[in-house]
Amino acid sequence: MPVARRSRTPRAVLILAHARDRGAVTAARALRRAGWRVGLGSSRADGGLAGASDAVHALHPVPRPSGEQGAFLRGLGAALAEGRYDVVVGSGDDWMTALAHHRERLTATVAHPAAAVVAAGMDKLTLHRMAQDAGLATPATRTLAPEPWQEVALPVVVKNRRHWTPHHDRRHRIETAVCRTSAELERHLLAFASEHDEPVLQEPVDGVLSALIGVVHEGRLTGRVQQVSPCVFPTPSGASARARTVPVDPVLAERCELLLGRLGWSGLVELQFLVGRDGVHRLIDLNGRFFGSLALAEAARPGLVDAGLRAGAVCPCPSSRPGDPGCVTSGCRAICDGLSKSVGAGSSRTSSAACGGVWVRATASPTHATPGRCCGSSPAGCWRSRRRWSPRRQRRTSRRTTSSATKRSGARRTARASW
Repeated sequence: MPVARRSRTPRAVLILAHARDRGAVTAARALRRAGWRVGLGSSRADGGLAGASDAVHALHPVPRPSGEQGAFLRGLGAALAEGRYDVVVGSGDDWMTALAHHRERLTATVAHPAAAVVAAGMDKLTLHRMAQDAGLATPATRTLAPEPWQEVALPVVVKNRRHWTPHHDRRHRIETAVCRTSAELERHLLAFASEHDEPVLQEPVDGVLSALIGVVHEGRLTGRVQQVSPCVFPTPSGASARARTVPVDPVLAERCELLLGRLGWSGLVELQFLVGRDGVHRLIDLNGRFFGSLALAEAARPGLVDAGLRAGAVCPCPSSRPGDPGCVTSGCRAICDGLSKSVGAGSSRTSSAACGGVWVRATASPTHATPGRCCGSSPAGCWRSRRRWSPRRQRRTSRRTTSSATKRSGARRTARASW
């Protein structure tokens, strides 16, 4: 039975996030700047990375949406009642899909599309077919059956077709892998079989990671931000270690808008591409939750997270201009040093000219990227504008940056400069 929801102007949001979710940190800070009261639901008592941010007003224990879902729904219901939240949003594929699936049983508005829309967007095979119909290029994608795995041409990319389904009971999803030998392919397929998951096989593409980000409101893709990631770690299929915004390709944006309109999407969205040597953008993924490079998008287009939340929750949404090109974000020196072994030492040298996606200047708190600012290439660099860094001062600063929400929850302090 549908649950009655409060009709007042939404001002309080609950974010469901995992322990090491960088996107949730960016979202919490952006929403607090926009005037929202931000709560965090997590399966960890201390909230992990986002729980250490002062942007989070309160922490709530919410079990992960696995198994029979009863514990998840009870924990989420208690959190919504305790914090009197108007909107709830998931910062992971499992959180997002579970919220869309159970939206009618919740007292808060779910800032995600309908369950059928989310399921179609998260289904790699369905997304592949709809993208081709909209004029977007995609790597060849297919299921394993009826072809025996021994006859699969190598190398091949093996992905999880769906990251979450009702009543799934695994803790972590099976990550994407590039299988270059029969032994690697057999081992990865056995992992899928043991978890009762369905894999899809995808043609490998040697290219640069790119993304088009925006807010879908009333069928239009607004607030467009396009970025490229010349460095990822771990290679070849890791997260962005260095990225920059570029001018939006109008033809690509038009086709993406057509795809999202046919899909019925609303709210924040990121479409990921691989750009080969031929310059063609090939769609590989759709993210409707807070993603890792959200810091760069919010820096290029301030207010993007707030607009995405309002559009997803069917609230009045401000008009969104395109994002600014030229913003840069970089991972820490440890990531860039690892990259230098595989893509050249230039990546490590340029990292000091970019802003960080986790650290902010002069504080150990996690943060979002700022255009044109440098926070250093290591945690020590966050203090260099004020004083000389030392391990003792690092420990003192770590204790000072424990968020007020973490203190109120009674959880152990986690805002350590080693993150």
